[in-house]
Amino acid sequence: MFFLVLVSLASVLAQSAAQSSGPPTPTILSPPGQPSSTGTIGGFEIVGNSLVSAQQMFLGTLDKVFILDKAENNVPQIDGHPAWASEYALSANTARTMNAITNTFCAGGTVLGNGTWINIGGNSAVTFGGNKVDDDSGNGPYDDPDGGKSIRTLVPCDDGSCDWVDVQPMTSPTVVPNSVSGVPVPDLLPLSLTIIIRETLQDGTAIIIGGCNNGGYVNDIGQDNPTYEFYPSTGGPITSPFLSDNLPINLYPLTFLLPSGRLLMQANRATIMLDPKTHKEYQLDDMPDAVRAYPASAGNLMLPLTPANNWTATILFCGGSDNDDWSQDWDIASFPASTSCVRITPDKNQSYTKDDPMLEGRGMTNLVSLPDGRVLCVNGAKTGTAGYGNMSWSIGESYADNPVLTPAIYDPAKPAGSRWSRDGLNASTIPRMYHSSAILLPDGAVLIAGSNPNSDVNVGPKINQRGLLSALGYGGPAFDVQLDADDLGGDAHNAANATVVIIRTGFSTHGMNMGQRFLQLDSTYTAYEANNTATLHVSQVPPNPAILAPGPALLFVVVNGVPSVGVQVMIGSGTIGKQATSAIGELPASSFVSATSTGGGEAQDQGGNNGASPRMAIGHTTRTTWTWTRTYTWRTDAFRFRIIITSHRLFSDFSTARTFHGTYAPSTSINHPHALLLRIVT
Repeated sequence: MFFLVLVSLASVLAQSAAQSSGPPTPTILSPPGQPSSTGTIGGFEIVGNSLVSAQQMFLGTLDKVFILDKAENNVPQIDGHPAWASEYALSANTARTMNAITNTFCAGGTVLGNGTWINIGGNSAVTFGGNKVDDDSGNGPYDDPDGGKSIRTLVPCDDGSCDWVDVQPMTSPTVVPNSVSGVPVPDLLPLSLTIIIRETLQDGTAIIIGGCNNGGYVNDIGQDNPTYEFYPSTGGPITSPFLSDNLPINLYPLTFLLPSGRLLMQANRATIMLDPKTHKEYQLDDMPDAVRAYPASAGNLMLPLTPANNWTATILFCGGSDNDDWSQDWDIASFPASTSCVRITPDKNQSYTKDDPMLEGRGMTNLVSLPDGRVLCVNGAKTGTAGYGNMSWSIGESYADNPVLTPAIYDPAKPAGSRWSRDGLNASTIPRMYHSSAILLPDGAVLIAGSNPNSDVNVGPKINQRGLLSALGYGGPAFDVQLDADDLGGDAHNAANATVVIIRTGFSTHGMNMGQRFLQLDSTYTAYEANNTATLHVSQVPPNPAILAPGPALLFVVVNGVPSVGVQVMIGSGTIGKQATSAIGELPASSFVSATSTGGGEAQDQGGNNGASPRMAIGHTTRTTWTWTRTYTWRTDAFRFRIIITSHRLFSDFSTARTFHGTYAPSTSINHPHALLLRIVT
């Protein structure tokens, strides 16, 4: 009934390795290995049942996806009432119910700088048919207390022991004697909130924006809550003129933390930048062509932040609805969705620019960042908007029709006029419209789930490298990632097309992935022609936490567009608060060592070496002496020069300045008919 679908977008190369060269002090992660299933490239595969509909969804660990529905009459039970939360295991394609306690309908979420996920707000207690009950304490048949003031927290786990913790707020903004992962849990919500948005800030805290007190298709002045506040609390709610001025389309305002530390906010046709420290709002140009925010629900995301664009934020908006009549007395479900795409670079320019239009109009679509820098566009409908109700014109209860079953790819690196394509992509058999979700997984596939434009459950067709670092800091010494011949497809020249990227997959709901980011780390390479290996020299995260907020994320190594299996890393200190920054470590220039060079890197013996360390063949020889000359640039004042001959090891330590030149003549005791294996270890 609640089917999960994987879209396989790439086969996966063998993994890479890395060595730390300074703070922060991470552990070395085990190799992620190969994916357990390759799937059908460009196709859909039904992999399991999520137990509850995925109105909200996020990747909590490398193996576990956490799902939130709304309180409704789901078949799976927990603690004597229907479940509306679950955990899905990617490795086993199985799910378990979880207890979200209060009604999570139209809540929102994000991850904090310490790795704790929060889910805030929701809706009133309901009974059969989604009808509101008079008693909000949870005594109805669903046992679902009012979730409008709820603060739910989750520390993800892999052993099935974790569950949602629902902290009931007090009646005024104050800290209660309770904490999760060392974070005090304040009363953030003196008003009931539904349809609100969160964004993680550069100190690992979160901003909570907007909402309404009773819910509905769109907002109205009688229930509007045009405020924002922070978690953990820094005081009471702050009124936003921007939110007040943009009724009725001010729910789920599209919000992005910018490298400047300001927030881009977009609702109705208006756009601003908000300074969260001074609370000043800066007016930008109006949104052209269409309404993008809920319920028009255009696809939106921040395009890749890369060294080439100096990690400058550009936000893309695609689809939505060119409509300004938000009454419900006309046939909304037949109104065509927009094909328009626009982008804005708000830290540099207050105006939007037109981008290539979509291949068809879409609303309620998800834009998902892929490890190769492209964007998957999936889900949505050609006509109508988000929302549901019993109208004469509604499709069942859906306010949308004509689902788009075939995904598309947007490539921001291609020239204008050629950025959209669906070459090699196949159609799904399951419509995914209102309340559907999509997130990137560690193996490069995309998990798609949900779609439930109904007041309650209606059974029937559903609109259904070894050694990588565990933590990265803001600046500091570079680190090395080792690529073997398999990683490089047997050609060392492919090192020139290798990148290391970090992706925050975000909190997916209502056509948005809140907090989704793609950041490419700066890197250079040293490639070795003789055995087609390479070392990537990789910078840490740029020393500005507003570029990429602290917290957990996935790290991928991508070679010629093919990603490794992602590993989960912690960005920043792993705590909430001001993040330490330092200067970025210097990277050596990229270089290619030809097969005729002598020395450098490693030599491989005749039997081969299945490790991932870079190997430089010196040649199989019985010479009793071997002379090598090569200059190395080091990031430390001392290094260890290690020689390995088969199972015999001779260690010599040298203290040196920034460069070392040398000649080594091995003694007869380590003379061997196989080639020398030489490794430089910092």
